[in-house]
Amino acid sequence: MTRLVLQAPDLDSERVAPILALARPQREEGVTETVLRLHGVADDEATRIAVRDTAFEMGIDAAFIPDEFLLSSWKALVMDMDSTMINIECIDEIAGMINRKAEVSEITESAMRGEIDFKESLRRRVALLEGTPVDALSRVYAERLQLNPGAERLIATVHAAGLKTLLVSGGFTFFTDRVRNRLQLTAAYSNTLAEADGHLTGKLVGDILDAEAKATHLRAFVAKYDAQPSQAIALGDGANDLKMMAAAGMGVAYHAKPVVRHTASQALNVSGLDGMLAWFDDVSA
Repeated sequence: MTRLVLQAPDLDSERVAPILALARPQREEGVTETVLRLHGVADDEATRIAVRDTAFEMGIDAAFIPDEFLLSSWKALVMDMDSTMINIECIDEIAGMINRKAEVSEITESAMRGEIDFKESLRRRVALLEGTPVDALSRVYAERLQLNPGAERLIATVHAAGLKTLLVSGGFTFFTDRVRNRLQLTAAYSNTLAEADGHLTGKLVGDILDAEAKATHLRAFVAKYDAQPSQAIALGDGANDLKMMAAAGMGVAYHAKPVVRHTASQALNVSGLDGMLAWFDDVSA
């Protein structure tokens, strides 16, 4: 049997009604004011697509979930960082410190939509940072970087359920190291900005961590803990996350670009990161 989990900050009956008509549930369960579970729903492909599209238009997150779905049955949560676990694209904010945010952001958006190769986009963006004082990174972390809503509850809950956590980012070690420590994540991998004489050189150190590298890190990480990629949940928002999401047992799109939202197993479009916890039977609402 399959259930449909609906979530929104304002889950009013008027907006839910069109979804009920499509899903035809056998039973409704109000979990909280913001979470509704519909049991015994229609589960054919056409219904899933119609529900997904209608829910998106209504500003409601909708997830088709099998009954007896347990968080503790998973082994790992693998996450993107920029615009997923945190509220910013770090490279754009660094560029903002030297009045080049518009130039860098345009390239970032194109890469996130999958319109240009990530490696090439990153080289072009990093080159624009040449000459930036290294202390600009500290300012970005202190003044602009925040965890996205629900991040701390999500991580605390998955850790309590026994999952290992991996932050794997096309961003930079300066930030992933700090976010890893802040959330007590198991591990983190990203790219390293080259520095000289207290300034960024516009280059990177070593190989670029791109979409393929994210998937490779996911597979290596779960293998380290005697698990399979199918036992991992991958969480991301951009085209650079698609390969790791495809390698995982479940891919979750968070406030994502359309190409990611339509490809992922599940999507959170209006809820916080901890919205995914409402899908599991062994997690309290």
